[in-house]
Amino acid sequence: MRHFAVVGSGPAGFYTAEALEKAYGDQARVDILDRYPVPYGLIRFGVAPDHQSLKAVSKRYDKVAESAGVDFIGNVSVGRDVSVAELLDLYDAVILATGAPHDRKLGIAGEDLPGVVGSAEFVGWYNGHPDFADLDPPLSGTHAAVIGNGNVALDCARILSKTRHEFEGSDIVAHALDALDGSSIRTVTILGRRGPHQIAMTPKELGELGHLEDAVPVIEASDFPPVEADEALEPGLRKSVGPLRGFSGIEVNKGKRIIFDFFARPVAIEGDGKAERIIVERTVLDDKGSARGTGETYAVPASLVVSAIGYSTSPIADVPFEGGKFVNEGGRISDRLYAVGWARRGPSGTIGTNRPDGYEVADQVAAAMPPGSAGNRPGATGLKALLEQRGIMPTDYDDWRKIEETETGRARPGSPREKFVRIEEWLRTVGR
Repeated sequence: MRHFAVVGSGPAGFYTAEALEKAYGDQARVDILDRYPVPYGLIRFGVAPDHQSLKAVSKRYDKVAESAGVDFIGNVSVGRDVSVAELLDLYDAVILATGAPHDRKLGIAGEDLPGVVGSAEFVGWYNGHPDFADLDPPLSGTHAAVIGNGNVALDCARILSKTRHEFEGSDIVAHALDALDGSSIRTVTILGRRGPHQIAMTPKELGELGHLEDAVPVIEASDFPPVEADEALEPGLRKSVGPLRGFSGIEVNKGKRIIFDFFARPVAIEGDGKAERIIVERTVLDDKGSARGTGETYAVPASLVVSAIGYSTSPIADVPFEGGKFVNEGGRISDRLYAVGWARRGPSGTIGTNRPDGYEVADQVAAAMPPGSAGNRPGATGLKALLEQRGIMPTDYDDWRKIEETETGRARPGSPREKFVRIEEWLRTVGR
């Protein structure tokens, strides 16, 4: 019997567990570890609460977790409660699927002012992440800015612009819903260093902005190259540019505006003890498509600034780490130690991108220790004994089901659940 530990229960972790279970069948046990008592990582804490169809992928992960050869072991922090070296003593292979939970720094003056938050913090706040439940973003001003030209930036701008009614059917947590309902923000500016042809936004997410109850997207037609230039774009990007061009002709007849400010590079955030404005330098594109500053600057008012420029993986002691991810070659870090997903590649791709990534690493594991080969490591039995010695009480998948049932039962009308936002609440629900 082989024993494998997958560290992280987000999409990358579950796809890897699925691949290992398919490769080994009843000849292996796969334990999915997570530092929180509940599974699903990015699906629970990262996917926008008004995108319930995306969250439905967790039903596939449920089937993985319910299979005979897979277990969930939550409330265990690798690097704090147990080291990677100890896991390698207990398991035949360890696969790090820890994601990229930390915001990249802007690297500009004023980014530490109150009112400047990273998108991981802001998204975590409205999604019920326990680390960010007390964030309390400033919503009393009339202007906010989101830095970045990807889907996370769009999510943040959309959430800031929706009415309470538009959150029906979502699982946005109550503290965020009430705060946003009382928000004074009327203008959200999305800042991007380059132009419409260089965005990393997808058509569906862009299209949503054209159907908001009380907000309208605003784009200057002059930011676009001639329409014939769209033909040279990759098909997916071409589909995204279409809605953007459409926004340039929308009548501004609603109470809120979402302004796309292209060719705009933030160079400083200023204010009297808190964020009040972003100093932006106008850019142009060079021959290689990179943004180059022109020296022309202007101010964008913003008492809330959300930085959505990318993420970094958490380093773990004694695991080589560089550039915001674990140092690896094709997923292999060292003997019997691997990385998948954002921990391997950095924060790129979609949820589905993690599936081939997980299967590739599972193939490497199966090649190194073929199904049917003998293993003599204790796996979960040894891990749980070690955790008990250290006074750590892990949760399992049955515990998660109890938590899920309780969250579902306390949902407000029309919502699928009302999430707990404290680790203690999760543990109290399952008698820990």
